[in-house]
Amino acid sequence: MVQVGIVGATGYTGSELIRLLLSHSGAQICCVASRSNHGTKVSQMFPQFAGLTSLEFEPIEMDRLKALDVVFFATPHGVAMEYAPKLTSAGVLVVDLAADYRIKDAGEFTRWYGMEHSDPAGLAVAVYGLSEVNREALKSARLIANPGCYPTTALLGLYPLAVNQLHPVGQVIIDAKSGVSGAGKKVSESNLYTEVTDSFKAYGLGGHRHQPEIVDGLRDMGLRVENVRFTPHLVPMVRGMLSTIYVTLSAEDGARDIHALFRECYKDEAFIDVLDQGQFPETRSVRGSNRLKVGIYQDKTQLTIVVVQDNLVKGAAGQAVQNMNLALGLNESLGVSQIPLSP
Repeated sequence: MVQVGIVGATGYTGSELIRLLLSHSGAQICCVASRSNHGTKVSQMFPQFAGLTSLEFEPIEMDRLKALDVVFFATPHGVAMEYAPKLTSAGVLVVDLAADYRIKDAGEFTRWYGMEHSDPAGLAVAVYGLSEVNREALKSARLIANPGCYPTTALLGLYPLAVNQLHPVGQVIIDAKSGVSGAGKKVSESNLYTEVTDSFKAYGLGGHRHQPEIVDGLRDMGLRVENVRFTPHLVPMVRGMLSTIYVTLSAEDGARDIHALFRECYKDEAFIDVLDQGQFPETRSVRGSNRLKVGIYQDKTQLTIVVVQDNLVKGAAGQAVQNMNLALGLNESLGVSQIPLSP
């Protein structure tokens, strides 16, 4: 039985990790650590876990974490890099759900996140945890950079083009929408119910932190893109993410059946569904699950790709558990095979 710890277990992604791992037949949660709430029972903070666990929140102690097999960091940016070097050197698998290891260039990380990177050696060896793309590298990983939610939809939406060497002509536009839980649990005026409900807004137009992550991911998968225009939006729902991606292909590439290529690319993937032609996914069809659904519309050289996921599961905690399974040689579906909730 794999011994698991979660640091930062009081947030949305932390509670999702608890929910998923409680159903994991090959893993046991031994430690839930937080910088506050010491001694509080998990079931007191999260009543949905009453009767399912007697765990209490603990302070973050290195010796305690070193005794585990896996430690997930569901913490703010900058925390994991403080602990990861000592944990990985002790043989512990570290999965960071923040951005500490997503951008390989330390200077770029500083530019976008406003802090110096304290573990450049970790940056060099961390594996980017886009499960379906980097599966082989993840099997030997000891430090995993779990992807951001927006980049997961963007990169998996474009990956079949890279596999088939179909390089976009001109600009790729990624028009993305997320539920409010994507902003985290920290209280802010902009995320109050009265500010969000009955409203719909774009943000980060001057530059969003997920932009360089998307660009790096496209480069790493070998897709040549002249320019990426990424615009995120906040929509008045709790969870869910939908990204609509607009691509122009060359006349030669546009003559191919792109839908068939997507189907072939993802035919063996347990968590990616390419819908039938003429069908397009809705966020409610993936709610509470680790599934990602893709719909495609092709008009000669013009391609529209619609991707949906639950931002807290496939976009965060679910993909993190999937990555742990890969790194430890476990069945990839353990703990993340939940059927979507509907309605």
